[in-house]
Amino acid sequence: MPGSQDVVALAQQLMAIDSTSGHEGEMMAHVHQLLEQRGWGITRIPVSERRFAVLARAGAHGPVITLSTHLDTVPPYLPPRLDGDVLWGRGACDAKGIAAAMIAAGDTLRAEGAPVALLFVVGEEVTHDGAHAANEWIVDSGFVSRAIVDGEPTESKLGRGTKGALRVTVRTRGQPAHSAYPHLGHSAIEDLVALLAQLPSLEFPRHELLGDTTVNIGGISGGVADNVVAPWAEARLMARTVSPADDVMRVFERWAAGRATLELGPMVPPVTLGTVPGFETDVVAFATDIPVLGNWGTPYLYGPGSIHVAHRDDEHVRLDELRAAVDAYARIVRSLL
Repeated sequence: MPGSQDVVALAQQLMAIDSTSGHEGEMMAHVHQLLEQRGWGITRIPVSERRFAVLARAGAHGPVITLSTHLDTVPPYLPPRLDGDVLWGRGACDAKGIAAAMIAAGDTLRAEGAPVALLFVVGEEVTHDGAHAANEWIVDSGFVSRAIVDGEPTESKLGRGTKGALRVTVRTRGQPAHSAYPHLGHSAIEDLVALLAQLPSLEFPRHELLGDTTVNIGGISGGVADNVVAPWAEARLMARTVSPADDVMRVFERWAAGRATLELGPMVPPVTLGTVPGFETDVVAFATDIPVLGNWGTPYLYGPGSIHVAHRDDEHVRLDELRAAVDAYARIVRSLL
């Protein structure tokens, strides 16, 4: 087993296991065993078949400060690779390197007698179902968490706020016809393309701290064959929100009225966050598990690495930043205590 301060070796150990969202069973079983061997008391929080969150605690029921992050990753799996002073691979910064730093910090804090817990969840990259399960579990468990420090790559700054996320599927319907006689049909794809071209001109809410609402077209599909006028088309959108979801949906509904149908998908709201003296702060545009973990106490957000390389083939974290995160998490917890 790596020593409590060998955060790089621990990060590599976690990264060596493929835990793409939905297939985290092996990873969570490994983390359970890893933390149990390090002397933590373990609780498995069921999520779905063969999937669970892991809560590691030093005492019985708290109150504690909880260090938490997710152990699922986006595809494709990229094995860890150490090159000089940089750790490369899937999860290096999002978020297995962060989990390793939290484990090392947790070991130090536990040795000091600090009331600290570790919570590792699944499903953050898709539906946040691990966080939902943990948030429901704590209500009935008697466990008390005063604050939760969520780990995401924030370039070693405390997040003052995070944008929310709202997924919408836009669908248009047409009339199929032989493509040699397009006047006999109606193209759903042409309708969708015309709609999407108007997106940049829409006026979405803006927030003084969080900034602008942004919208990404994540995927487009439609039609049945090259020689058939397209009878259907759809686009998957994700809005990074700075206001209540209803405000954003009203803009979408006015835009699509009479021309397309909208299906609302998973969403998380924007949040403002706690800060700690002595730490540089920033606002992040990405969504996190924090809005779903409301029963775990006052939220904070911190992590080494940059979101700009997360989800990319060149995902990485600098070793000095990873090691510094161990002390940073410990300082944050001590300050909150």
